[in-house]
This record gives sequence, structure tokens and C-alpha cells, in this order.
Amino acid sequence: MSSTGNVLHLFEGFGIELEYMIVDKDSLRVLPIADKLIYDEVGAYVSDVEFGKIAWSNELVQHVVELKTQTPAPSLTGLAQQFQEHVQKINQMLSKYNAKLLPTGAHPFMDPFTETVLWQHEYSAVYNAYNQIFDCRGHGWSNLQSTHINLPFANDQEFARLHAAIRLVLPLIPALSASSPVLDGKLTGLLDTRIEVYRHNQAKIPSIAGNVIPEPVFTKQQYEEQILKPIYADVAPYDVRGVLQEEFLNSRGAIARFSRNAIEIRLIDIQECPLADLAIVQAVVGVVKALVAERWQPIEYLNHTDTQMLADLLLQVIRTGQDTPLQDQQYLSCFGISTPCTAGELWKHLLTETSATDDEQELVQALQTILEEGNLANRMVNALGASPTHETILQVYHQLATCLHTGILFKPNAYAKNFTNL
Repeated sequence: MSSTGNVLHLFEGFGIELEYMIVDKDSLRVLPIADKLIYDEVGAYVSDVEFGKIAWSNELVQHVVELKTQTPAPSLTGLAQQFQEHVQKINQMLSKYNAKLLPTGAHPFMDPFTETVLWQHEYSAVYNAYNQIFDCRGHGWSNLQSTHINLPFANDQEFARLHAAIRLVLPLIPALSASSPVLDGKLTGLLDTRIEVYRHNQAKIPSIAGNVIPEPVFTKQQYEEQILKPIYADVAPYDVRGVLQEEFLNSRGAIARFSRNAIEIRLIDIQECPLADLAIVQAVVGVVKALVAERWQPIEYLNHTDTQMLADLLLQVIRTGQDTPLQDQQYLSCFGISTPCTAGELWKHLLTETSATDDEQELVQALQTILEEGNLANRMVNALGASPTHETILQVYHQLATCLHTGILFKPNAYAKNFTNL
């Protein structure tokens, strides 16, 4: 990640990306009109629309639009409001199509095998290459929305510290951010179904996603030798034109982007509004900062954390969220904890330990709500009931769309039932 050609050091900038679905305002069925939205704004089918601090861009499928910081933001302060203003602008523009934006990590009843429409304009060659190899008509490709955090590093030393810290935090993220408990019109039994389908979407070439948790490598050369080159070699027989021989092919939960000197964290489900997204971003960044600063243990100690243990923990957390028991003493000691606890209890400890006086208090309060009342998936399950009907799913997701438009956190039974007229 760079700004005006200058390499940024640790935590000198933040790149944030938020992905949303475009749906019919009444039925909530996906609408593949992201290209029309972009055309209406700039008069051309382009991949990026720049507005100064915030930009819009396309994604793999045409029913998803991404909002992102155009350049690295010097701080997280004020970003939630900036994103919120663009959400409302887009909703206003979509109204002529009887459409609106919908949050959460996955659409609750989209049929990806009949409703997927790939982006057909700029950079479509990359998407077509993926489609030819993997068939992108699946939930793990065409039905998932996330929040990405890009954190900069200036050199190998900074990369080593940042990568070591991020590896430790990744399994804990879904405890805060899970928002995808429904797929194919029913509860899946997981709080974060998005990560479950994401980790399988390239099973044809297992090296691409690995264990989702990246391996403990801490220099650019090590990363290229141990992670990137094996991926490139494995995909080569399927990618005869070499379109995918790029670092973006790596699909771990955090990937090194050496082309822009940043690590991109990919395990955050999109939330019900930018306020909730940025609250989780602030929490994750706060813990990563503390680990990089060796608040509880030296970096060398973190480096010895077993990748398989972290991967197994991630799979537990996507199912049970904040209630997941944490018992590995070596892992807990990385965060200054000496006794077993739950993932939720650990996050409460970390929030107390890492909250700074300059943190945006509205974000701190939103995070406290998430910790006290459950992550979004928990709150959605409470609102849906044990065996939700299609009508109940519609009601809850209309409420979530209203939360997105108004910028408020979702609370079950706090709203009227009809939210079809944003």
C-alpha cells in the first residue's frame, strides 16, 4: 500500500473495502445491475468510480458493488460516516430500478446456479479464467460479501511483525463479524457460512486457499517460495494464458500484496451498516497493533503458533462464535491470558487492553453492543427463530437493509415488519 508514491510504515494508513448486494426492493432477489449503477454515475462501463476519499468498484458478479477508500486513510476516524453517505447515495440511485443494497455475508436464498451473472466489462478476462477453472456458479464464488482491511508494511522486518500478528487474530475475527447464518433459505447451523463455502470454493487446487490461516513465513522471499510459487505452479495447467499468475490468486484469510506493500485481511463478513463494520475494523486493528508492539509476548513467541491449531480454531469459531471455548494455553498467553475462556470473553479482555483514548467512541460503543448482544449472526438467528419461513426471512432481511440505509445496528424485534419502501 502506498500513497503518492511513498511507502507507508506500520499503521500509517488503512485501506478498507465494503461489499454489498444489489437486490429487488420488494422480493430481495439479486439484481445484476452493478454495471448500470456505475454507468449512471460516469456514463461508461468502468471498474472504478472515484469520488475523492471513497471509490466504487465492481466485483466478480454483477449484483455486488464494492465501496472502498480510494487511497490509504491516515486514520479510521470518520470513515464510517463517509461510507454511510455513499450507501445512501447508491440507494437513491438504485430506486429507479426498484432496487436497494442488502448487507450480510451471504444472500439468504439466492440460487447461484441460476442467478449468477459475471462482470462482463473491464478485467472480465480474469473473471472468465476463474470461471473456466472453478465454475463460479456457487455460493463460495457468487454469493459472499465481506469487509477487507489492508494494512501497510515498508520492508521485510515490518512484514514479519505484521504477518505474525495477523495470523494470531484471524481465528477470532468471526466471533465478532459472523453475519451469514442462512443459505438456500434455511439456517445452516453455522454462524459464518460465508467462510465455510469460501474455504472450499477452490478445492480443485488446494494450495490456493491452503488452511485459510497463512503459513508462518516472514520475508517476501519466503512468502514467494513457500506460498506463491506453489500456487502458480498448481494453477498453470488450467491457466494456459497465464492470466492468474498474480498474487491476488492466493485466497488465504490474509494475503500479502507485495505489489502495494500491504497485507489484506479477508475474514470479516460484511455487517448491517458501516458503523458496525468500522467498529470491528477498529477492534481488529487495535489487537494487531498490540501484538506487533509485543504487548504480551515477543514476536518470536507468536511465530511458534501452530498453523493447524489456528485453522482448527477458526472452524470452531465460525460455528459457535463468541461461545467458542479457548483452552490452548500457549495461544491464550499470546494475548496475556492465563486461564481458559471463551472467544467472547477474550474479545472483552482485548477491548479493555487495546482501546485508546483517541479511538472513535461511537465505534467502541458499537463493538460493546456486539459483545453484549451477540454478533450479527446471533442476533439474526434470534430474530428468525428455529425454522424460519420465507416470509420471516424476508422480514428480517428487509430490517437489515433498513439498518444499512439508516446506519444503525440491528436489534431483533426493534423495528416494524414492513421495510420494503426504502
